[in-house]
Amino acid sequence: MRRRFQHLDVFADTPLLGNPLAVVIDAEGMTTEQMQHLTRWTNLSETAFLLPARSPDADYRVRIFTLVGELPFAGHPTLGSCHAWLTSGGTPRDPARIVQECGTGLVPIRKRGDLLAFAAPPLIRGGEVDEVFVEEIAAILGLGREAVVDAQWVDNGPGWVAVLLEDADAVLAVDADLSRFDGDRPLDIGLVGLYPAGSECDIEVRALFRDGPSTMREDPVTGSLNASLAQWLLGSGRLTAPYLASQGTRLGRAGRPRIDQDEDGTIWVGGRSFTCVEGHLEL
Repeated sequence: MRRRFQHLDVFADTPLLGNPLAVVIDAEGMTTEQMQHLTRWTNLSETAFLLPARSPDADYRVRIFTLVGELPFAGHPTLGSCHAWLTSGGTPRDPARIVQECGTGLVPIRKRGDLLAFAAPPLIRGGEVDEVFVEEIAAILGLGREAVVDAQWVDNGPGWVAVLLEDADAVLAVDADLSRFDGDRPLDIGLVGLYPAGSECDIEVRALFRDGPSTMREDPVTGSLNASLAQWLLGSGRLTAPYLASQGTRLGRAGRPRIDQDEDGTIWVGGRSFTCVEGHLEL
């Protein structure tokens, strides 16, 4: 069966400098096993599958898969899926507000020019990180404990623990080594450091996560992490909105997530998406 397909770049101002995403436009009728099999074949961090909405309040539904399983929500697949849905003929009931249905429920997405932004989901775990764990994370990062300015749980699903370093340069200098860690638990570390006032971007972000028993992988640009970091950094007064984040620098990317906040406190994570490849899959 022929199914429409897009290969996109998300969260960059220039194509091929963000985070790639595969989207199957016409996924109705595909089984979970077929979706997982295709995701492994694309070999990208995530592949998204567009389906008709089940909720009467949603414009479309998406299922998001990684190489190892399905995610209830993820940031760059949310913006990329919305872009693919719109450019393939989707028409929202409200042109300024698209509603996506996914594993976590309904996610509002707003459109302003060529920027799409999703509302940051609530944290499922926040607060201080146990000091022993902070020391373990510092060791993995190759840092002394004194280099960690602050650490917080900022988990909105994937399991993020945020680590604030002295500045953006310190974030870029980190070389993580999971062999320094004895535990076997999941590990998702978000590094953040501020740039000097007047810089192009306000913060540098890196997303490091466990990829196998002894290796760590870095994600180019991470919507979920930028969403939860914004809740922490804005809530603690370290930043004010709007602000611009940089991510992917160590990987040769130029991710540019944009963070904004409404008067009611709603935080929006936005960026540009580009369709780089468009065609059909023969399945």
